[in-house]
Amino acid sequence: MRVVGIDEVGRGCIAGPVIAAAVILDPRRPIPGLDDSKKLTPARRESLAEQIRQHAVAWSIGRAEAMEIDRLNIHHATLLAMARAYRSLGVAADLARVDGKFVPAIPCAREAVVGGDGLYAEISAASILAKVWRDWEMGLLDAIWPGYGLAGHKGYPTAIHISALARLGASPIHRRSYAPVAKVLRQAPLEFPDGASGLP
Repeated sequence: MRVVGIDEVGRGCIAGPVIAAAVILDPRRPIPGLDDSKKLTPARRESLAEQIRQHAVAWSIGRAEAMEIDRLNIHHATLLAMARAYRSLGVAADLARVDGKFVPAIPCAREAVVGGDGLYAEISAASILAKVWRDWEMGLLDAIWPGYGLAGHKGYPTAIHISALARLGASPIHRRSYAPVAKVLRQAPLEFPDGASGLP
């Protein structure tokens, strides 16, 4: 049976996309050390992500942008990112194991697994790929929208980020439906030039 693991990262951020990954591991090429990405050091995540990309039967990334999160809400945007990750695999699965309580609308059997990123290797692999991909992307966005410290906090609402948000206002990649951003916009909304984009 071909099993795909699906997980996401970035739900709690106030800036940037939510990123999901889908991974089908090759049982003939096991990858030692897979675990919940939050339990791994950045260097270990990078090393494992490279092994996953090299040895998996298939892997893919899906995303939902800040404006989609604002329009749909984070729950539905997360499911959308997961569905996009699955559809990008190019390989059909018999079963999808999805970290959390909810599953995306995809054409295979689905199983929601709370804490699955620490229980199943395929979900662990997905959590690692999603985290490494999003961290890399936030580094790119930091260069496009400097001053917020995106490369450091990755878009999470840290004290440094909130302080920068109050000082600089919201960028196009900030999630306007999230309370800290909405508060800043009520106080001092910013206008950006036509064509300004939060994407690299």
